[in-house]
Formats: sequence, structure tokens, C-alpha cells
Amino acid sequence: MATVKGVHGHSFLGLIKEIFNWYPSNYPTAERKLLFKLDLSILIFACLCFFVKFLDQTNISNAYVSGLKEDFGLYGNELNYFNVCYYVAYVVFQIPGMLLMSRPTLARWLLPTLEILWGVCTFAQSRVTSVHQLYACRFLVGMLEAPVFAGTHFILGSWYSGPELFKRAGTWFICNPLGTMVSGYLQAAAYTHLSGVGGMPGWRWLFIIDGIFTIPVALIGFLVFPGVPDSPKPFFLTTEDIALAKERLDRAKIRRPGKLGLDVFKRTLHRWHIWVFVFCYICMIIGGYPDSYMNLWLKEEGFSVIQINQLPTVTYAINIVASWLGTTLAAIYPSWTIYTGATTCLVFSASCMIAWTIPKALKFVAWYLFGMSGCLSPILYSTVNTVVKGDSEERALIVGTMMTFGYSFYIWVPLLLFPTVGPNGAPRWRIGWPVALVFHILLWAGFVTSVLMHRRDLRKFKEDENSERDAEESSSAEEPVLLQAEAQFKN
Repeated sequence: MATVKGVHGHSFLGLIKEIFNWYPSNYPTAERKLLFKLDLSILIFACLCFFVKFLDQTNISNAYVSGLKEDFGLYGNELNYFNVCYYVAYVVFQIPGMLLMSRPTLARWLLPTLEILWGVCTFAQSRVTSVHQLYACRFLVGMLEAPVFAGTHFILGSWYSGPELFKRAGTWFICNPLGTMVSGYLQAAAYTHLSGVGGMPGWRWLFIIDGIFTIPVALIGFLVFPGVPDSPKPFFLTTEDIALAKERLDRAKIRRPGKLGLDVFKRTLHRWHIWVFVFCYICMIIGGYPDSYMNLWLKEEGFSVIQINQLPTVTYAINIVASWLGTTLAAIYPSWTIYTGATTCLVFSASCMIAWTIPKALKFVAWYLFGMSGCLSPILYSTVNTVVKGDSEERALIVGTMMTFGYSFYIWVPLLLFPTVGPNGAPRWRIGWPVALVFHILLWAGFVTSVLMHRRDLRKFKEDENSERDAEESSSAEEPVLLQAEAQFKN
């Protein structure tokens, strides 16, 4: 594994080089080739898979403001109910999906199989004739997409560590806002060019286009997705590649999958990791819920359908840059400093929304600055992979639990804090915006707490080792972000 470079005092050019340094020259040739193969397989499939997932997840909102609402006479909280159906299934199947993902034999085939199935359900959404059928489709799509996000983080943490992990997690995560952004352009194009084609409105064509994207991605996954190092070997990895990958795990002290038993729940609940990281993700979900609903404000302001679908894409473009650059910088500088910068932007934007009566130009700025949240999730999950690398089953359980409890708030929080209609309804959210502001701050506090608690664990570990082991551990790249954070806090 790579050693963290001391870029803090380097020139700007040196920083740029480190940002794009994916295959360090001090790596052996065989290791650089292995990383390149993994990037071509894991990242390409994971990025495409994540892209179509968020393409579909956003399409329901874009369809709602592009004719679905009027066609089905949806003048209540039906948009929230669509999301509730999706997230109920997403929550229920999260932990079972993650525990299946931790099994080497299943890890290689699970995501491609689920993607085939949710592609079928995506096509089905284009043919619904009642709101109840759409509720059922959203439930099925949520069930089948449940392990994708957390499962991909688990897979990344099973092959990469240190700066490698943070840089790739940030690159992968850009497909979240990219899928959301492309959905807006697709809906605008479908509304303009496909409305009435085949006797169908443009919003139905959006689901058809999404389904057309989804199936080929699943087929690619069956060919190239490698699962975990102990999964059945894909055709493009040699026996030597697998042996090197396992050696890399041993060097980084990343524990490979072991026996899955009930004791994983006992040991996980007795450690601080699950409690702090689940709290952080709950805060992220509640605080970030209203950020992506700029389209509802544009609709209220009387913008055209095309503008409603295209103007919010600026937020997602900022989200893409923040996701990639912020997470990459977190592999170079202390991650808590990146969190502080992003949180400052979110607190400013939420404060503008609480004030509400502000110039329209400032409100556009506030909506767009919500895109700075793009780096928060990949940094958080990469930190989980780094801190809990010594227990594969605990890592899978924590990531699944974060998603389960985090997204469980999507089931009821929108109905109470972010209703679609009513005096406190969208997009004013007189109650919702102040609550979002509080949870942005709590997320930052929770993340800093995790850094401090890990620092405490490292100190305790060092006290139990001899001086030679101390020097080896402190100079390794296994905990790049958190060790640098420790140094910063000491200063």
C-alpha cells in the first residue's frame, strides 16, 4: 500500500500531482497493473450501476413535475408516498442484502442479478395505469436496489485501502449527482421530443429510457464485476493477481470474510463504531433531504417545464466536483477539515432557506451551494472502511445498519417535516429547514467525534505495543486520513 505523501507543505503543482496520482511510482509493476484491472472492472460497473440507480431514483420527482401529477390527479402528498414505498423496501432489505454481500460466493453475482430485476420494474413504471400500481413498482425497485450503495462501499473496502480507497470512492460517488443531473436533461428532452410518441406522455418515456440503460449495465456486471478477493475468479484476473490482492489485504490488515454467525451482532454492538457512524448517517439523511427539491421551488415560481428540469442540474454539477475533489483531498489533508468546509456551505444555504424572503439570485446561490454536500457521504463511508477494516462482517453489518436506520427516517420524516402541501409544505418548509440546519451541524459533530475516538483507540493500541511496532504502525498508510487528522488535533 502507498505511503501518504507530505503534501501539506508542497507547491500547488505538487498537490495537483498527488490528486491524480492513482498508480504511485513506488508500487511494483504488478501491483500497478492489478489496480488498473480493478479500476476497469469495479469502478466501471459500480459507476454505471450507481448512475442508473440514481437516474431512476430521481426520475419519479422529474416525472411528477413533468405531467405525472396532472395525468393521475395527484394534488396531495402522493410524491412523498412514492418515496415512502421506495424507502420502506430499501430499509427492510438493507441488512440482509449486506450480509449476503459479505459472502464471497454471492458477492460476485448479487448486484448484476438485482440490476436485471430492477430494470424490469423500471420498464413496468412506464405502463402503470393507477397510482397504486406505481406505489407497488416503487416498493419493488427499492427492494432490489437496497444493497447497491452500501454493497459497493463494502466491495471497494475489500480491495483498496488508504488514499487508494478515498480517491476511488469519491470518483464512484460522482455517479449519484451525475445520474440525477442527466435525469433532468432526459426528462426535458423526453417532454420536448417524445411527448405523444406511441400515444404516451414524455414522463412515461423517461422510465423506458432508464430501463434501456439498466439492462446492458447488468450484463456488463456479470462479465467484469469481481466481488471480493475470495469470490470465484473472473476471467481477467490471473491466479497471481488474486494472490497479490490477498497479500495487499494482509499488509493493510484488512480482514477477509470469515464465518458468519450471531456473534457478529454481539461484538459489533459492544464497540463504539456502529453507534457513532449510524448517528452520523441519520443526521446526513435528515439534513440533506430537502436539498434536491429545487424543482418544486422552480415550479412554484412559474418556470417552464424545461427550466424546471434543467436549472437544478447546476447543483448536481457542483455535487460532482465536490464528491470527487473533496474526497480526494480527504486522502491528502485531514478529513475533518474537508467536512468543516462543506458543512459551512450547507449551514449558509439552510440559513438562507430559513430566512426565505431574500433576493432570487441569492436563493439560486443557496440552492446550488447544497451541492457541496457531495463529498460528505463518500468520506464518511471510506472512514468506516478504514476504521473497521479488521472485521469484515462487522464492517458489512455497520454499513448495512447505517443505510437501514438512515433511510428509515425517509419513511416518516418527509411526512412530518417536509410535506408536499399545506402551510408548512414545499418548498417553504417552515419547520423542515430549521431542523435540516441543526442536523447539518450534528453530522459535523458526529464525524469529528469519530476521528477523536479513533485517535483514542490508536493511542491505546500503541501503548500495548513495543517501540519498534509503534514506529511501523505510525509510518504505515493504513490509516492515512485519520492519522493525519490525529496529528492536526494534537497541533
